[in-house]
Amino acid sequence: MKIEEVIRTVNQMKADGVIADYAIGGAVGATFYLEPVSTLDVDIFIEVHAAAGSSIISLDPIFSYLCERGCKMEGEYVVVSGWPVQFLPPTGPLIEEALAKAVEVDIAGIPARVFTAEYLAAIALHTGRAKDKARLLQFIEVHAFDLPSLEAIVAKHGLTQQWQRFQQQFLSS
Repeated sequence: MKIEEVIRTVNQMKADGVIADYAIGGAVGATFYLEPVSTLDVDIFIEVHAAAGSSIISLDPIFSYLCERGCKMEGEYVVVSGWPVQFLPPTGPLIEEALAKAVEVDIAGIPARVFTAEYLAAIALHTGRAKDKARLLQFIEVHAFDLPSLEAIVAKHGLTQQWQRFQQQFLSS
């Protein structure tokens, strides 16, 4: 199971017009800034638009495209080259902005888009699960992000109170 095959497939989907844009988020996205961690899936955030003349957003074209190329559906995942992949539309302004400001990285000679460390940290703060707090601590420990940039994102997206609570809980001595 190589992530490169997933990236090749997603890049081809973009080239073929199946998706407009994408960025890797979640635990796999964090591995571009932190030590790799065990994860079950790849979270691919995608720009989605309703079909012309419709207000309904459908991911069916993605699933059809992948199934035609031998991928299998397993629950909420599409298995691409052995990796369970979730295609996720943005769930609000923070994710929309993270997608728009994603950066290109090189994975074994293959270009891929990934959320920046600042956005991954802000999303972890917003989500607030124990594993997200642990990831946020990892980002802080390895100085993976620019603090003023993170704080600007936090303020813009109404996460200042969560950030202050997190700092009090985990960073005050």
